[in-house]
Amino acid sequence: MASEFDQEALAYHEGRRPGKLEVVPTKPLQTQRDLSLAYTPGVAEACLRIHATPSDVFRYTAKGNLVAVVTNGTAVLGLGDIGPEAGKPVMEGKANLFKKFADIDVFDIELDAHTVEEMLAVCKAIAPTFGGINLEDIKAPECFELERRLQEEVDIPVFHDDQHGTAIISAAALLNAVELTGREMASTRIVFSGAGAAAVACAKLYVSLGASRENIVMCDSRGVIRADRPHLPEEKAEFATTRDLTDLASAMVDADCFIGLSVGGVLSADMVRVMAPKPLIFAMANPDPEIPYALAKSTRPDAIVATGRSDHPNQVNNVLGFPFVFRGALDCRARKITEEMKVAATQALARLARHDVPDSVRKAYGSSDLRFGPDYIIPKPFDPRVLLFVAPAVAEAAAASGVAREPITNIEAYREQLHRLVERSRGLMHPLIRRARSAPQQKIVFPDGTNPAILRAAQVLVEERICSPILLGPIEKIRRRAEEHGVVLDGITLHHMDLRDELADAFWKLRQRKGVTLPAARAILEDRDYYAAMMVKQGFADGLVGGPGRAYKHTLRPALRILGVDDDHMAVSGVYVMMFDDQKLFFGDCTVNVDPKARTLAAIAMNTAEVAEAFGVVPRAAMLSFSDFGEHRRHPKVERVQEALSIVREVRPDLEIDGEMQADTAIDPDKQKHFPFSQLTDAANVLVFPDLTSGNIAYKLLDKLGAAEVLGPLLVGLSGAVNVIPVHATVREIVNTTTWTVTQALDAKGL
Repeated sequence: MASEFDQEALAYHEGRRPGKLEVVPTKPLQTQRDLSLAYTPGVAEACLRIHATPSDVFRYTAKGNLVAVVTNGTAVLGLGDIGPEAGKPVMEGKANLFKKFADIDVFDIELDAHTVEEMLAVCKAIAPTFGGINLEDIKAPECFELERRLQEEVDIPVFHDDQHGTAIISAAALLNAVELTGREMASTRIVFSGAGAAAVACAKLYVSLGASRENIVMCDSRGVIRADRPHLPEEKAEFATTRDLTDLASAMVDADCFIGLSVGGVLSADMVRVMAPKPLIFAMANPDPEIPYALAKSTRPDAIVATGRSDHPNQVNNVLGFPFVFRGALDCRARKITEEMKVAATQALARLARHDVPDSVRKAYGSSDLRFGPDYIIPKPFDPRVLLFVAPAVAEAAAASGVAREPITNIEAYREQLHRLVERSRGLMHPLIRRARSAPQQKIVFPDGTNPAILRAAQVLVEERICSPILLGPIEKIRRRAEEHGVVLDGITLHHMDLRDELADAFWKLRQRKGVTLPAARAILEDRDYYAAMMVKQGFADGLVGGPGRAYKHTLRPALRILGVDDDHMAVSGVYVMMFDDQKLFFGDCTVNVDPKARTLAAIAMNTAEVAEAFGVVPRAAMLSFSDFGEHRRHPKVERVQEALSIVREVRPDLEIDGEMQADTAIDPDKQKHFPFSQLTDAANVLVFPDLTSGNIAYKLLDKLGAAEVLGPLLVGLSGAVNVIPVHATVREIVNTTTWTVTQALDAKGL
C-alpha cells in the first residue's frame, strides 16, 4: 500500500492537469492583429530572414533559450532501466530545475531507443530545434560514446549531467578541502568507490584541475581496477592502477581522499581509521551514503565530510551546476561545452564558497556561522549568487576556448542582467523554510484540529521540520479522522483543551474591567479560537494558525481581543503576496481594516513593506488612489492618502514610497516618467489600497484572472504570531502560512 507521502506525490503529479510542464506563449495573442503577426502572414518574414541568415534563428525564435533533456530511461535515478515513459516524471522535474534556477526552457525527450546509433540519429535530427542538449539517465558505457559523438557532430552544447554535474560540484568541494587541509592536488591520493559515468567524469575533471592519474585508485563491484585486469573498457582502463591493491579496504590505507559514487554502506569505520590525517570523505551515494555522516565524523573528527544529502553539511547537489553551465553556454551561443568551461564552473563555485556569506543566505539557512571552513566547502544550492558566479565564468571560458558564437564582451553588464533574473527565479518561501528548520521548533496551535486539510498540513510540517503542530479538538475524533485520511500523527501534539480553567482565569484577569465575569470567561474559552489565542498569550504555544473551518473574522476577533496590537506597530493589517512569472507584488490591506483613517493607512503601508523585507524584497511602495499626485487634491479620500504618506515619511524616512497615484501609474515605469518628481525609482512592488473594498476586489480578480499565485493573508501588527487561512485553503497554502507564522514567532524571540 502506498504511503501518505507517495499518495501526495501522485496527487502532485496528477493535479488539475497531469504532469509538471506546460507551454506558455511569450507574445500577446489577443487580437486579429496579434494572430496575423504570430502566424500567417507575419511569420513569413521571420522565416525568410532565417533562411537568408541561419544564425538569425536565435534572434527570431526560442532556440537560444531552449534545451532538450534527452533520456532512454536505462539508468533512471536509483531505479535502473525502467524505460522512457517511466523516466518521464524525472525529465519533467529536471525541466523545472532548469527553469527555476536559470530561466531556461526545456522540452523533455524520452526515446524508445537502446543503441548509440539510434539515439545519435534522433538527437542529430532534432538539434536544429534546440540551443543545447542535456543527456540524462542513460546507462554506461553508451552514455560515454553518445556524448562524445554528439559533441563531434552537432554544433550546440551537449552535456551529460550524470557525469559532469557531479564532477563539477565535487571538484569544487575538493579544491577547497585540499586547500583547508594544506594539501596539493598533484600529491593528493584519491580512492573511488564506483566506476560508472559519474566516477569517470569526476576523475577526468580532477586531473584537469591538477590531480595525478598515478594517485587515483578506482574500485568497482569486482574490486580495484588494475592494469592487469583483462577486457577493461576504455573508460576504466584510463584509471587502472599498477599498484598491488585488490579491494577497497587495501586501497584506503593512507588515502587522502575517498570519493563515493556507488552504494550505501560500502565504507566501514575501519577503512576510515587507516586514512591519512585530515582525510577528505565524499560519500555521495543517495539516499544512503557509503558511510553515514555521523559515523564518519565520530570515527575521524579531523575529517572533512561531504554527502549528497541536504540534512548534512557540504551537500554535493547537481543543481549547483547544470542550470548555470547551460545559462552561460546559451548566452554566448556556445557550440559545445569544453573542458575549459567545466573547469571554469568548478573554480567559480570554489571561489564563491570562500566569499563572505551575505546575511540573507545565513538567515535562509539558519546559521550565523556560515563561513568557509570544514563544514562549508561548497555554496548552498539556494544561494542566489551561484548564477552570478558560474554563468559568467562559463561564458568567459567559452570565449577563451573559441566556441562562443557571440562572446560576451561586457561581463559586468551580463552579471547585472543575471541579477534581474535571480529575483524572479528564486522560490519566495525557501528562505523562510530554511530559517524555520534552523531554529528550535516552534509550537504552532491549530484550533481546527479535526479538519482534513489541517491534518495533512500538520504531517507535512513535521516531515519538513518547520514546526511542532498542536491540534485542538477531541483526541479520539482527531485520531479517527487522521486514520481516515492516512495521516501519521508522529510528532504532532493532540490537545483537548486541558488548560481550560487556567486559561479562563487568565482571560478573566485580562478582561475583567471590560465587562467579562469569570463564568463568562469560562464560557468564552469553550471557543477553540479564544482558547488557542490564550495559549499563545500564556506561552503554551508560540503561534496560532486559524481556519479553514470557519469565517476569517471568527479567528481574527479573538486574537485582537486577547493579544492586541504590538508595541512596534500602529495597527494590525493583512498582506497578500501576489506572485507572477516575472514579479512579486505585496498588497495591503485586503482583509482587516474596512475604511482606514490616515494613521491606520500609514500603518498598513509600513506593515506591508515589512512583509516584503521579510521575504528579501526591497520595497517600493505606492499609496493608491483614483488620483495622480494631487489631481483631485481637495477630495477627502485623496487628502487622507496624502496625510498617510506624510506620516509614513516621518516614521520611516528610509522607505521608498510615494503617492497618491493610480494603480497603473504605480506599476508602469513608462507612465511614471510623466511624474519626474516621483520618489519611486522603478515599478512599485508594494501596493497600499485606500480601503478594504478596493484591496479585496483587486486581489481576488488577479487571483482568478491574472494567473497569479497567491500567498496570504499574512497578518502583521499583532503582539503574537497569529494568522488566518482562507476557508478553502490547500495543504500547501496552510504550510506556507504556517511557515510565515513561525518566522513571526522567531522574530518575537529575537532568534
